[in-house]
Amino acid sequence: MMKTEELQQARFGRGPSPIDFATAEGPCDHPRDGAAMREPLEDLALVTVIDPQTDRRLDAWVREVGDDVVVAIGGGERPHVGCVVLAVPSSKPGGTEHSPSVSVLTIPPHKEESIARPVAENLCRRLGRVTVVTAGVHEDGIDRAGIEVFLRLAGDLAEAIFGRLIQKA
Repeated sequence: MMKTEELQQARFGRGPSPIDFATAEGPCDHPRDGAAMREPLEDLALVTVIDPQTDRRLDAWVREVGDDVVVAIGGGERPHVGCVVLAVPSSKPGGTEHSPSVSVLTIPPHKEESIARPVAENLCRRLGRVTVVTAGVHEDGIDRAGIEVFLRLAGDLAEAIFGRLIQKA
C-alpha cells in the first residue's frame, strides 16, 4: 500500500504535503476539542412538514456531523441550493444563552435566506451547536400567500427538527 506522501506525489506531481491529514493528531482550535462525540441521529434523517390547506411542503434532510448539525431544506417544484446559512453559538458573558453569530451566502437572485436563517438561528440557539442550513424552494407563479405558507412552514420545520434531535438525545 502506498504511503500518504507517495499517493500525494502520484496524484499531484509534487512532494509531500506539509500536513499529513491521514495521520494528523493533536488538538485543533475548535472550542469543543476533546468533548465527547454524540451518536449520530441516523445516516440522514428526513423531516417533512405539510400545509394541510395548500398541500405545500418543506422537506429537510438532517445530518449530525460530530457535534454539529447540517440541514438541507427543499420545497416546491424544484428544490435546489439558493442560500447557505452558518450559525455558530456564542455565549454572552456570564450567561448560558447562545446568541448565534450568523454568516449567509445567497446565490442571486434567490430569496431563501428568509427560510434558512430563522431555522439555523433557532436550532443553534436552542441546541448550542454549530448549525448549517441550506434552502431552496421554487414554485412557478407563486403569489404572496404562497410565500407566507412556506415561511410559516419553515418555523414548523425548525420545531420538528429540534424535536427529532432532542428526542434522540
